[in-house]
Formats: sequence, C-alpha cells, structure tokens
Amino acid sequence: MTHSFAIESARHTGSVMPEVDKAGERYAADQPQETPGFFLKGSHQLDWGIKNRLARVFSPSTGRTVMLAVDHGYFQGPTTGLERIDLSIVPLLPSCDALFCTRGILRSVIPAETTKPMVLRASGGPSILREELSDEEIAMDIDDAVRLNAAGIGIQVFIGGEFETRSVQNMTRLVDAGLRTGIPVMGITAVGKTMVRDAKYFRLACRIIAELGAQYVKTYYCDDRFETVAASCPVPIVMAGGKKLTELDALTMAYNAVQQGAAGVDMGRNIFQSEAPKAMIAAINAVVHKNARPKEAYELFSSLKAKG
Repeated sequence: MTHSFAIESARHTGSVMPEVDKAGERYAADQPQETPGFFLKGSHQLDWGIKNRLARVFSPSTGRTVMLAVDHGYFQGPTTGLERIDLSIVPLLPSCDALFCTRGILRSVIPAETTKPMVLRASGGPSILREELSDEEIAMDIDDAVRLNAAGIGIQVFIGGEFETRSVQNMTRLVDAGLRTGIPVMGITAVGKTMVRDAKYFRLACRIIAELGAQYVKTYYCDDRFETVAASCPVPIVMAGGKKLTELDALTMAYNAVQQGAAGVDMGRNIFQSEAPKAMIAAINAVVHKNARPKEAYELFSSLKAKG
C-alpha cells in the first residue's frame, strides 16, 4: 500500500493507517525494557536534572506515580469538583505523588510551602465552546516553568486531529526547551470527539509522542490489549482517568492499567468528583503502589468513607 493510498483509505474509513509488518506483533509485553542505572523505563540516559525531576514525580521505590490532574479549567472553566480548588484539591495534596495543574492555579491557589512536585499544563487555545479542540498553541514559556520550580510540563498532542502537525511541533519545541533547562515533558494523547479509543490508535499515538522526544506519555486505558500499548512505548505511560466512573470501576481500570504496564495514573474526575475524594485517592494509592486488587481497594475506600 502506497503512502498516498493509505492516507486516502484512512480518510474514507475513519481509521488510522495500518501498522507496518503487523504479522509479527512481537510486543514481548512480559519482558520488561532494561533501564541500567535508573529505575524508570527509557530514562537512564537522560541528564541528571531531568532524572531528578522524574524521580520526584515517580516513586523510586515502586517506579509508579499517582498524579492528581486538576488542569481541566484551562478549557472547561470551573469544572464540577474544581469550583474551589483551595477547598477541594489542596487537602488532597498530601495523598498524591504529583499535581498536574495550570500555572494560574499554581500561583493563585497552591500553597508555596508544599513539597509536592508540580507538573504544569503548557498548551491551550480553544475552549469547550469550540467544535475543534485540536487548534492549540504553546501557552507557557519554559522560563516560567523554571521560575515555578516545575517538575515537568504537559502538552496535548492531537494525533489524527485537524491540527495534528502543529500539535506535534508544539510538543517538540517544548521538548527542546525542556532539554535545555532539565525539565521533562509529558506528551498527552488527545482523542477527538470521533476518534476510536482502541489499542491500535493508542499504540500509534504513544509511539509517535515518544519517538519525538517526550520523556513520558499520558494516555487512556483500553480494555483490549492495553499491554501492547505499554510495551511498544519506550518511555513510561501514565493512565488518564477519563470520564467519571463508579469507584469500583475506576479502581478496576487503574489496577488493570498498572498490571499491564502503566507506570501509574494521572487521574482527576474519578478522584475529585467522588463522594469521598480523600478515601478514593487513598484507594488509588493502594492499587498503584501496593498492587491492591480492585475489591480490596474498594473495601478500603468504603471503610475510609464511613469514617468520614
């Protein structure tokens, strides 16, 4: 299949291009990628400063992270559960490994005395009022990330979106800036309103993001063959929480993701929109860092919720 024919076929079918040489499918999901001298996948040859920041976000003892995502307001405004971040999110800081937020929220609400690492949203553009969300630009200078002592920066990458090339270039420009300053970049697989969320798409998107230099990738979980997504991505993957689920379903999704190769979660609505956010983040921590099974973690959630 020629390149032009494949593109035309994808345009008509609404699917991404088929993978080259699919017959082998040699993902070797049961064989961990070697990382001599450092605990985190694909990071052992990075500069000291980037590795040090990664070691603040990811626990060196487990190789995993529980990131709390509260950046939704950058295009959604005061999202349910984030109307008052000082009341809903600041009390959760002791229970997360890192906070993913905007620089505006960091400066205006997050106490400067916190020692938790901050990963900052670095892209922006259209609001939820717009139909096409992929028309984003870089929305933060790397010098400001340095001033804010950021442990990382995150940027949306719209593989397959209308503004795909721009979003990829946005990320690579930030990767270059991050390499100059020692700040790692988290590339985020942004799925459009009509994109299929399957392993084939996520393998493509995550691999492109890693190939072009992001030090870790945030992506969604898929029920079918997520282990191939994690195995074929040479840098750590953190699972996005996505839409609000029941607590047991969210715990099950997190468990499946880390057991299938994810290096933790970057979860928002399934924590701060829970009826008991403190209990829920404690249960997520048990799943991610202690390999607690979903029912065991849900029992912990229920017990902590009952105690108030």
